[in-house]
Amino acid sequence: MSAVRNYDLKPVIQVNQDEVNADEASCLEGWDEISEELHDRIGSTARFVVAIECYPGVMLANLQLALKAAFPTAKILNVELAYRSASVLRGEFDAALTNDPVFGVMHPWKITQLFDGGKLDDLRAEIGSADGLTFLIGSGTREIAQTPDLLLHAGVTRWELQRRQRTHTIGNLGLIKPDESASQLYKRAYFVDWRIGDEIRHAMYAEIDYFLDLDDQETPRMVRGDLLRTAVAETVKRPFRVEPFFDPGPWGGQWMKEKFGLPDGPPNYAWCFDCVPEENSVTFGFGSRRFHLPAIVLVHEQPEALLGEAVYRQFGAEFPIRFDLLDTVGGGSLSLQVHPLKEYIAEHFGMKYTQDESYYILDCEPDSELYLGLKEGVDRDEMRRNLAAAQRGQSSFEATDYVNVWPTQKHDHFSIPAGTIHCSGSGNLVLEISATPYIFTFKLWDWGRVGLDGKPRPIHLKHGLANLQWERDTAWVKAELLDQVVTVAEGRGWREERTGLHVKEFLETRRTWFTEAVPHDTEGALHVLNLVEGDAAVVESPTEAFAPFEVHYAETFIIPAAVGPYVVRPLGEVRSPLATIKAYVRQD
Repeated sequence: MSAVRNYDLKPVIQVNQDEVNADEASCLEGWDEISEELHDRIGSTARFVVAIECYPGVMLANLQLALKAAFPTAKILNVELAYRSASVLRGEFDAALTNDPVFGVMHPWKITQLFDGGKLDDLRAEIGSADGLTFLIGSGTREIAQTPDLLLHAGVTRWELQRRQRTHTIGNLGLIKPDESASQLYKRAYFVDWRIGDEIRHAMYAEIDYFLDLDDQETPRMVRGDLLRTAVAETVKRPFRVEPFFDPGPWGGQWMKEKFGLPDGPPNYAWCFDCVPEENSVTFGFGSRRFHLPAIVLVHEQPEALLGEAVYRQFGAEFPIRFDLLDTVGGGSLSLQVHPLKEYIAEHFGMKYTQDESYYILDCEPDSELYLGLKEGVDRDEMRRNLAAAQRGQSSFEATDYVNVWPTQKHDHFSIPAGTIHCSGSGNLVLEISATPYIFTFKLWDWGRVGLDGKPRPIHLKHGLANLQWERDTAWVKAELLDQVVTVAEGRGWREERTGLHVKEFLETRRTWFTEAVPHDTEGALHVLNLVEGDAAVVESPTEAFAPFEVHYAETFIIPAAVGPYVVRPLGEVRSPLATIKAYVRQD
């Protein structure tokens, strides 16, 4: 298995000095440089309040030590000490979090719900009577000091937060001790903490004087607010990549590890999150220095330029397209699963849309397979009984008695509208193209195995059976989901194909084979692409609106709606046709 040597594990969005009026010195690195800058801004004013709004998961003890070392006479107040008690907060959130180990209900939480009124008044009084320099740190600083003299936002990327949860170095908002499992820390953060943190950052985004990147709290980075806002605004005018991250799983394979040169240590790599802005980050380059920012900031702060007016109107400030890789080469089958129907996810979980998806076979081994749709004449009651018995551990579920198994070949594309039973078998590298609410997967059967933590993985039989569309059998799958490729356009050296996402799904997918330059146009709507064949290509603007952007095999890249016309052409010698797969939201 030869390596994909050019796959960029750490893509950087280089901040252009001419556009942003920034250079390497614009990104301060380390507490010494940061404290010197803050000393200059604070000066010798008799009374000065600095609010450092912290995204949930910033390690406040570390931050407090760093500030105390740099400003030994300053008063440093942790605003989270004014929260209500942990037991009260658990009661506040538990109804929406439910007893389910994975799922909760989306809810517009506010930071005000965390504060104790009496403690809040006491803290405000303490600040009002303070002389000299006062730092406020934690989540909710603006509830204490609504007009601080200096406002900072301290952020951490989502993947780093998950690493901290897995090592139990952070807890959840208002629940100081991380005494729950990593999965429970993640669940509470997903449904509560991160919603609150995102809402706070968005509300103050235009006013922030400095952004802090605390992915590495020992070597923090800081950038002026106006510079970062300009960098964000410029990014959504050109192609870019988010920083991918890779994670092992009980069914994971070896393709990505060997092809991409991933680190040894994990037993496998199951997932590559290559374009999930809810989870991924972007990395800005100021010369050789790097500043990390959650990619969701671009969605929240530049939604029309990134998504396009029509997509923004339909979905709000959410990124509706997901690209990720699922690796079962040398691994096992994914769990047998189904995704909720749109009405069901709205009623039970408060989501506006569901995870319609598709599997594009980027690569595969001989004899690889995919499970999709029910067999003809399945006895529903028998299948329900056998799934229930398997969940109780009384027997194994013989999936092939009930579910179709289809052979897979490189470049096959399988549509999987919500409600369709499915999973990848072993031997596939799947490019999953889907809608974004990825957390709502109902596992029906997981082959009797346990997770990497040695515990059984949650099965959601009640939810799954409530959404399973029994009429999607062999004949329906053949007619509706397989072999749906149709040529829709051709030009000199290129051919564009519709690859068959079902009419029930809101995404359109187009594959383009090319040996010469191919014209594209966003027509005011977000595009997401992956180079599914060929070593390298380059994306260019016909009007030179952005610098040429190089992409490599298996890399996912984003074309913001604001880009308009663009061209994709081969890079280097062309020995055989290249191909991209493109997804965008259908506009009826």
